[in-house]
Amino acid sequence: MSTRLAPPARQGMTLAEVDTPALLLDLDAFERNLDRLDQSLVDTRIRVRPHAKSHKCPEIALRQMARGAIGVCCQKVSEAEAMVEGGVMNVLVSNEVVGPSKLARLAGLAKRARVSVCVDNEQNIGDLDNAARVAGTKIDVLIEVNVGANRCGVEPGEPCVPLAQRIAATKHLRFAGLHAYQGAAQHARTPIERRAAIARAVQLVQTTIEALQAHGLKPEIITGAGTGTYPLEAASGVYNEIQPGSYIFMDADYNRNLGDDGKPVRNFEQSLYVWATVMSHATAERAVVDAGLKALSVDSGMPLVADLPGVEFLKASDEHGVLKVRQGSRLTVGDKIRLVPGHCDPTVNLYDWIVGVRGDKVESVWPVTARGAFY
Repeated sequence: MSTRLAPPARQGMTLAEVDTPALLLDLDAFERNLDRLDQSLVDTRIRVRPHAKSHKCPEIALRQMARGAIGVCCQKVSEAEAMVEGGVMNVLVSNEVVGPSKLARLAGLAKRARVSVCVDNEQNIGDLDNAARVAGTKIDVLIEVNVGANRCGVEPGEPCVPLAQRIAATKHLRFAGLHAYQGAAQHARTPIERRAAIARAVQLVQTTIEALQAHGLKPEIITGAGTGTYPLEAASGVYNEIQPGSYIFMDADYNRNLGDDGKPVRNFEQSLYVWATVMSHATAERAVVDAGLKALSVDSGMPLVADLPGVEFLKASDEHGVLKVRQGSRLTVGDKIRLVPGHCDPTVNLYDWIVGVRGDKVESVWPVTARGAFY
């Protein structure tokens, strides 16, 4: 984990006193997002396992679990270690874990918490079983199925059967189910595209379940889904667990998804911002803020400038964000503004602290414990 600098804010500060760049969380919007996810699943039996790669913060994970989440997902062993160290006792590494060191750490972590992991390769199953044997633990294992993301994952149907049989034959692993995440569908812009992608994914999962059942293998957990599509998986009758992550924060890219009315979907509110200071205003058309590539992820496009409709974030360099200022916009050197990140997950990973604000006051400062935990 990273060595932390002092936080940019203290509890009780006004927003104006918070140093920049800082990662701000509007706590009222954040809590409404938690409520909205719960409300959207009323009268279903869908388990919620939020993805902690979005926030990397045990404080947030514990708040999600206090509202009924069964645990969290992580993508890396080090993320899982950070969650368990922070008191989160049920973690799925929704990824493949390869290499003796990582496998030993994963198996050791299973002594302290309920830990599960994904596989898509028979050799990896043997290595994982050996690591669990050495550690004296037993690990739940899910087969990752490629349902359209074309990343990790074995092909659906019969190709999953030998892997499930191999897991079931081990002494230190338990075949727990299927991981079937259609990541490419999360940012499909139209509802028609999203529905078609998830309908296809559901069909592939159902085919896989039937192939396994024909060989006497029962996948208990069918997990996947993200913020952009989880209502579809939840309504499918096939999935029984969902993994939304970004719903607590949202970002500029998710906010471009459209609903049936052709307007941006607003199921969840923007709660995450980067707080930045205007450091230069050398011309009437150009201003510069102190948040650039080291403060904002731009893989999904430039951030949006909140609250100032006449101002556009034009480009970023290491330490600078250049704003295009339209005539009539009022900005002066020293002003502080909110920026909506293009992509929340990698933006959070740039910060040691999340500054929680309610109205104009800092209420909490939470460490991003798993920042840099990519090993």
